[in-house]
Amino acid sequence: MFDKRNITYICTILECIEKVFIYGDGFTDATQFMWAQDQLNFNATWGLLLVIGEESKKLDSDLKKQYPQILWQQIAGMRNYLAHDYRGVDKNLVFDVSRTQISKLKDVLLKMIDDVSYDKEALAEALDSPYYLHIQYLRQKLHD
Repeated sequence: MFDKRNITYICTILECIEKVFIYGDGFTDATQFMWAQDQLNFNATWGLLLVIGEESKKLDSDLKKQYPQILWQQIAGMRNYLAHDYRGVDKNLVFDVSRTQISKLKDVLLKMIDDVSYDKEALAEALDSPYYLHIQYLRQKLHD
């Protein structure tokens, strides 16, 4: 089993993923996504992808090695790109990642939870927080 701090990183990434799904819902192309609501959806997604990259760097490296189907270095690289090249961020890349890559990461993170030790009371407390509003499906883990 891996360190209990990993559950916090996983929950944070999952919450960000769920919000990315919400903010990207209904858009059919990157241009529409970029300019909708004065770039609100795009900027929210940009920030969430940055957080996903940051939190993924905190996950135990041996834990990540068990899931080589996820390109962890690319996630970290995307975080750096988003953080340091704001004016040059490619709207097509943000749109594509949010539409195609994020769901794969979600599937792996849900599997990862079973490899991480965590206190069920701490998970319950986290899920009571308004920050984790969109990952209430993890409550089933409290009964496993």
